[in-house]
Amino acid sequence: MSAPELELIDTGVFNEDRYFDVFAEYAKFSENDILIRLTIANRGPEKAMLHLLPTLWFRNTWSWGPIPEESTNKPSITLERDRLVRAQHDVLGNYQLAFEGNAKPLFTDNETNSARIHNYPNGQLFVKDAFDEYVVHGRADAVNAQNIGTKFAAHYVLETEPGKSEVVRLRLSETGEAPLDPFAGFDEVFAQSMKEADEFYDAVIPSEMDKESKKVARQGYAGLLWSKQFYQYCIREWLSGDPAQPAPPAERHFGRNREWTHLFNRDVISMPDKWEYPWFAAWDLAFHMIPFSKVDPHFAKTQLILFLREWYMHPNGQIPAYEFAFGDVNPPVHAWAAWRVYKMTGPRGQRDTAFLESVFQKLLLNFTWWVNRKDAEGNNLFSGGFLGLDNIGVFDRSKPLPTGGFLQQADGTAWMGFYCLTMLSMALELAQTNPVYEDMASKFFEHFIGITDAMNSLGGTGLWDEEDGFYYDQLKIDGQMIPLRTRSCVGLLPLIAVENLETAKINKLPGFKKRMEWFLNYRKDLASLVTY
Repeated sequence: MSAPELELIDTGVFNEDRYFDVFAEYAKFSENDILIRLTIANRGPEKAMLHLLPTLWFRNTWSWGPIPEESTNKPSITLERDRLVRAQHDVLGNYQLAFEGNAKPLFTDNETNSARIHNYPNGQLFVKDAFDEYVVHGRADAVNAQNIGTKFAAHYVLETEPGKSEVVRLRLSETGEAPLDPFAGFDEVFAQSMKEADEFYDAVIPSEMDKESKKVARQGYAGLLWSKQFYQYCIREWLSGDPAQPAPPAERHFGRNREWTHLFNRDVISMPDKWEYPWFAAWDLAFHMIPFSKVDPHFAKTQLILFLREWYMHPNGQIPAYEFAFGDVNPPVHAWAAWRVYKMTGPRGQRDTAFLESVFQKLLLNFTWWVNRKDAEGNNLFSGGFLGLDNIGVFDRSKPLPTGGFLQQADGTAWMGFYCLTMLSMALELAQTNPVYEDMASKFFEHFIGITDAMNSLGGTGLWDEEDGFYYDQLKIDGQMIPLRTRSCVGLLPLIAVENLETAKINKLPGFKKRMEWFLNYRKDLASLVTY
């Protein structure tokens, strides 16, 4: 038998509980006045020392040459008086950070240590890893003795008794809102914020849930809120390189994302995981917006709209997948997420139809991209690659097949049937107040019937295997159809493409109803695919 996988606890680093817990809590007195409380707990059996460096810094926008929508003037952080620093920035304004206790102020610049990384001289004396040099390696000359820079830390050296905790308090305030005494009423603000948070979650989380389930739900919502992050990635600038820096390698112009020169990401976005995956993934984000609509419906709607805007969506209609490769193909769940958020954020008759109409218009472009790019033969059987529930294929279906030919995917086709039905539901909803959308509803109704027919009947049985009672991908090569008999979620996904059309709603739409009844009468061979 092989040895068990090494776990962190096996290293002995936690023996006898010789570790610290550090808790960081934030409370807002106002939008630009943030209180910070750090609690340091010694879990070990002996008195122990910990170096704590709460840090304030400016993102470097001054060293690279002109950056769109950014100031190129270098900001500053300076020591104004004992236990208080002043931060000044052309765009962000002026702030102050107050800190309590016996801490030494350390200053440096948020500049890359080129000598260490690239082996060429630094253009400045003080670089971003100066605090490591100062604390770990004892280099006092690594920090700026003039108490000025673009990166600051309050250096605490704490000696904490076993089983005890210490608290460090800080306050970051816009200068015009800063109180004379930064720590007057500090604990009261935290108490009030915690009370408001409790009241908020009491209103959001169903009261009938048990205590443990409520705790899990609250932690989940907190994780969603915490994973919002500012994200900037402008492909045109990335390909060209920074004006004040050496030119990037020529290969960059032939690598990933080169076709996305229109893309200009400069927004606060919901990340898959702020720690491990600090970049957006479009289909992760779509799923996130469902629970997000319970705690911040405005944010949920604006995020879904954002990815359909012209500086995100490709001119051809594709939604950017994720930073690693915007052109990759993920399941088309954006429409479903928008439809769910629409229904979850208001009762019937009071829902945000402007939001629904906005996303519907742009989703038409995305749907057309799928039809034109991923239906290789125009027969309503779709390919695409990464279309299951993560990597469930036996090989990478995003890449060209080494044998030639192409795949007709059970899951890709199911997702498109699902997409069709979601667009149909949206069109029917919008048609309740605007009859123009009845024609769009007819289009998606008939398109869904076509996809369903192809999946079950094309070439005799479509992608269905009667003997196995399962859907399989099929490899089409040299005119032959070869089923890939792999039992996986690929063959189960067709079950998601189901929708119930309400008779009362259809009766209010005479144009759609007339066309639907004509179609089902004219195409009696397809009528069996619909229960009506």
